[in-house]
Amino acid sequence: MNLDTNLPDLWSLVWQATFETLYIVAITLFLGGLLGLLLGLALYVTRRGGLYASRAANLTLNVLVNFFRPIPFVIFIAAVQPLARVVVGIGIGNRAIIFALTLAAAFGISRIVEQNLVTVRPGVIEAARSVGASRLRIIGTVLVPEALGPLILGYTYAFVAIVDMSAIAGVVGGGGLGNFALQYGYRQFDTVVTWTAVLIIVVLVQLVQLLGNVLARRVLRR
Repeated sequence: MNLDTNLPDLWSLVWQATFETLYIVAITLFLGGLLGLLLGLALYVTRRGGLYASRAANLTLNVLVNFFRPIPFVIFIAAVQPLARVVVGIGIGNRAIIFALTLAAAFGISRIVEQNLVTVRPGVIEAARSVGASRLRIIGTVLVPEALGPLILGYTYAFVAIVDMSAIAGVVGGGGLGNFALQYGYRQFDTVVTWTAVLIIVVLVQLVQLLGNVLARRVLRR
């Protein structure tokens, strides 16, 4: 193990990389989480017996999600580069990685949302329908609130997955702790720098996981 390290000279870059990781992950989780929620809701309500049951719509959505979700992220980045240039105006850098991450996260989160919504008891929905609640009202005031606890845990898992995927940002010239570890740690044979980046990522994940667990417990106790 190489203990000769340049870490003391790199602390400013460490904090910059940490900020870039948080920035990339936060925007991705917001945009991808919103798109994933809408897509997951659409998958659920178009199922057989759903509020907006439609076999054709459900089949189309399932094919779409199942097509993109298994693609390894490093390949996915390259595949969506042309689209990134059209949408965000550039195929490299943090904007490009956020675009690719957002799409990948949306497809993954959609399944998390759908699976958690399935746990809602059908009787709760039927009770709301029996008193004349509209379908949109049932989605907003019954379906999502009933599944909120599991959804929080699902989004916590998504955060960890996005942090993992963000480590590949360097492939398209993006920043963050993953790129920092590769550039100044692995490629420079500086084990201390590499493990410093790893430990910061672990701390971030542990803090978010703890927060997610606490919030989910509070929601489930209501």
